[in-house]
Amino acid sequence: MTPDLSNDIDVGALRADTPSCAGVIHLNNAGASPSPDPVHQAVTAHLDLERRIGGYAAAEVAAEGLAAFYDEAAGLLNAQPDEIAFVENATRAWDLAFHALPWTEGDRVLTHGAAEYASNMLAFLHEAKRRGIVVDQAPSDETGQVDVTALEAMIGPRTRLIALTHVPTHCGLVNPAEAVGAVARRHGITYLLDACQSAGQILLDVGQIGCDMLSATGRKFLRGPRGTGFLYVRRDFAETLDPPMIDLVAARWSGATRYDLAPGARRFETFERNVAGQIGLGRAIRYARAVGINKIAKRVGNLTNNLRARLSETPGVSLHDPGAQRCGIVSFRCRDEPADITLARLADRRIMASVSRIEMARTDFEAIGLEALVRLSVHSFNTEREVNQAVDVVRR
Repeated sequence: MTPDLSNDIDVGALRADTPSCAGVIHLNNAGASPSPDPVHQAVTAHLDLERRIGGYAAAEVAAEGLAAFYDEAAGLLNAQPDEIAFVENATRAWDLAFHALPWTEGDRVLTHGAAEYASNMLAFLHEAKRRGIVVDQAPSDETGQVDVTALEAMIGPRTRLIALTHVPTHCGLVNPAEAVGAVARRHGITYLLDACQSAGQILLDVGQIGCDMLSATGRKFLRGPRGTGFLYVRRDFAETLDPPMIDLVAARWSGATRYDLAPGARRFETFERNVAGQIGLGRAIRYARAVGINKIAKRVGNLTNNLRARLSETPGVSLHDPGAQRCGIVSFRCRDEPADITLARLADRRIMASVSRIEMARTDFEAIGLEALVRLSVHSFNTEREVNQAVDVVRR
C-alpha cells in the first residue's frame, strides 16, 4: 500500500497548476523548478502589457503588483517590506551584501567551507587577493554540518563576518542557521546567510535566525521566474552599509557634489530591472505561502526520505547525504558509471535531474575524493510514483 504523503496539501491542484507534470518528471527543483500557472500568467500578462503600451507605462500600471513583491518577501521571512531589495539573482544579492562591508587588510571572514557555494568562495578569494582579507573555514562536526562550537572558537579580534550557506548546492545538508546566529549575536559579528536553496522549502524567520543579511533566488524552490532574487538587510544594519554601486534608485542626487543613499535595503536596488520578473516572484512567494512552507517542508521531507531509503538499498549506489537535518536534495553516484551517464539515462525517461561537479563544491569534493555527483531534488508537487520511477531508472 502506498503511504499517503499529501500532509493536507492538494497535490492534484499543484500538478494541475504545473501542466508539464503530464510529460516530465521534475526532479531538478534545486536547479530551476517549473513555475505554476498563476506565476506564469502574472509574468506573461505584464509582458503583454509592455508590448501594448511600453515598458515605462506598464510599470506605472503595475505599481500595485510591484509593491506586493516586498510585502510577500517580507512575509516569507518575517521581516519588514523596507528590509527587502529586489535583485536579479541570489548571487548578485549575496555579492552586494558582501562587498558593502568595509573590508580592510587583515579582516577575517568565517565560513563553513564544506557547504560553501562556489560563487561565494570565489568572492572570498577575490577579496583576499584585492584587499588582503583572510578566509577561515570552520570544520564539520560528526554529522557533516558546521561544527558550531569549533566555529565559535575560531572567532578572533579581526573576524568581521560569519557567512554561512544554509543548504549547499550539492547535497541535502541543512546547516544550523539559528545556532550560528546565536554565536554571531554573542560576539557582535555581522552574519550573512545564503538561503538560495532553502527559501521555499524551509521556513525562514530572520528574527529567529538572527542574520543581518540574507540572499535568495526565485527560480528554485520558490518556483519563480529565472533572473529574479532578493536581498534581506536588517533595517538598522542597512544604514551602516555602503553599496558597492549605486544608481538613481539606490541614491538621490541631492546636490552638484552630493548624494543621499536610499533608506533600508532599497539602496541595493537599481532603476532598470525585470519588472515582469519582480511581479512574478511576488506571485510565486504568495503561491508558496498559500500552500504553506511548513506543509511543503513536511511533504518534501517524506518524499526525500523514501528516495534516500530506496537509493541506499540499491547495490552499487552510494549516497552523499550528510547532516543532522536534511532537505529535498539527494545526491549520489553509481559505482563504475560516470555521473553524466546516469544523468543521460534519467533524461531518456524524461526525468529532469542534474550533476554537481567539483567546481561547485571543491572543498567538500576534494575531501572525499569525488569529481561529480548526480543530484535529485523533489518538491511538493512530486509524487511517490515519480520518485520510484527515478529509482527504477537508476537501478537499471
